[in-house]
Formats: sequence, structure tokens, C-alpha cells
Amino acid sequence: MGVKVDYLEGLQFEAYVEGGNGYRVLLDTSKEAGGSNEGIKPTDLLLISLAGCTSMDIISILKKKKQDIAAYSVRVSGERATEHPKVFTKINIIFEIKGKDIEETAVKRAIELSKDRYCTIWAMLCKAALIEWTYRINE
Repeated sequence: MGVKVDYLEGLQFEAYVEGGNGYRVLLDTSKEAGGSNEGIKPTDLLLISLAGCTSMDIISILKKKKQDIAAYSVRVSGERATEHPKVFTKINIIFEIKGKDIEETAVKRAIELSKDRYCTIWAMLCKAALIEWTYRINE
């Protein structure tokens, strides 16, 4: 398992998985930080990784529990330290699940299993930042 990041120009880089499926991600930063704001900031990509990792776990678990999910989304936001390195100090996750007869106990258990057992990204980030989470179920 490995990735490669190639320099393009300015503060832009192209990232991809070596020997992977060919998908590429443009990395950049804001204009205020010297970039052109045309790609994803690495810190945002870290939050995306958390959202994606836990979402794959949760949807997989809820499907196994025969939950009829019509829509699902997750919002992840982070607070960072004011001094360099500006690490995440607090992360907030809001899970939103929509469906018919969704069992609250199934949703809560799926999130806890992801948090405590399956999500690699959550396991790493919780060692550095406080991670709080909530969920909403809509019919």
C-alpha cells in the first residue's frame, strides 16, 4: 500500500495510489496561503477520509441489519490549534440517515462499531483530537 504525490506548479500537487485504479486527486491550498484554491487542501482530505471510512462501515452494518436507508450523509468539521503545527484538536461528526422504520439502536450500534472497531482513520485521529458525534434519523 502506498501513494505518490507529484509536484505540478505553485502549491499544486497530484496524488494517487501507486499501482491503483488510476484515480487522481488535485491537492492545493487557499490563495491566502499561496495556492490557487483549485484543489483539495490536505487537511480537508483528512476530514474527508474520516467521513468516508466511517460511512463505509456504517452503511455496511446497517445493510446487514436490514435497515431501509433512503438517504445518508455525514458532515465532519474540525477545530485546529492556533500555533504550528496546526493539528486538529476537536472534530465533530453529524450523521444524517433517512429511511423507513430506521431503528435508532441499529444506527447507534453501527456508529459505535465503526468508532471502536473498524474505522482506521477514526482510530488514528482520536489519539490526537477529541472526536464528538451525533446522529439524526428522518423518516
